[in-house]
Amino acid sequence: MISKNKFNKLALFILIVFMNTYLSAQNEVIELWKNGVPNSIKATDYEEFHDEKMDRVGKVSNPTLTVFVPEKPNGTSVIICPGGGYQYLAINKEGYKTAEWFNSIDITAFVLKYRLPSDEIMENKSIGPLQDAQESVRYIRRNAEKWQLDANKIGIIGFSAGGHLAATLSTKYDEKTYQSKDTISAKPNFSLLIYPVISMNSEITHKGSRNKLLGNPATDELIEQFSTEKLINAETPPAFFVHAIDDKSVPMENSLQYFLELKKNNVISEMHLYQKGGHGFGLGKDATSKFWTTHCEKWLQLNQFIK
Repeated sequence: MISKNKFNKLALFILIVFMNTYLSAQNEVIELWKNGVPNSIKATDYEEFHDEKMDRVGKVSNPTLTVFVPEKPNGTSVIICPGGGYQYLAINKEGYKTAEWFNSIDITAFVLKYRLPSDEIMENKSIGPLQDAQESVRYIRRNAEKWQLDANKIGIIGFSAGGHLAATLSTKYDEKTYQSKDTISAKPNFSLLIYPVISMNSEITHKGSRNKLLGNPATDELIEQFSTEKLINAETPPAFFVHAIDDKSVPMENSLQYFLELKKNNVISEMHLYQKGGHGFGLGKDATSKFWTTHCEKWLQLNQFIK
């Protein structure tokens, strides 16, 4: 006969196993490059690390998509690019928690754990993150039926340096950075840019992000190629912006310049500049930036990306 204490321990063990199985089933992790990562250099001592206390993932060499499926998917999906200055990824605050918010409004979310620019593992570090972003859109569009998704309602959201990656994808989606196995488009249907790094111009860029992505010193050619406000045309996807005026890390002029170029090209966009919030506020703080998710949901509804 099992004692009450042993029974409780057994019940707890079963519950833990069940929950882990449930979470694994809910949050499928997809290896992005199953047939080999393009633009890669083998480095045996380059190992991914997870710092849960600091909410950091670093030294990513094998990019993945973690899938968050809502109870009642509405067909819209969003790829999430956490920030971290192209040095690490704030995978929880700007990744998983954001995915849970999207699920709350019935959007299927994919957290992209993208490669961070490194000469150790990349032949060309400036295009490494973009390759992962392009393939993410193609992968989801290819497999849209699997998750009951609309292939014409795939968005991308990026925070800080992740915002630069989202803006880079939005302006370089058709740039050939690797040999795709098909002709599926890598163009996102909309972008959500949250306190994004936009420009590589010394006056307003986040220098840490620029140095990691382009090298130090960066060449004038690379600065031009990755200043996304200069790459906008009439085909650039619609965008929603969030920035705090008191952001001392990434000046709000980054969002402003991209927004103004979209306006010149008659591309739908909306920008929210908040008096307070600083940088890295994620889903919001107890300041005016706290309500950006509400504004974002309304914008998605206005433009018929969700009902």
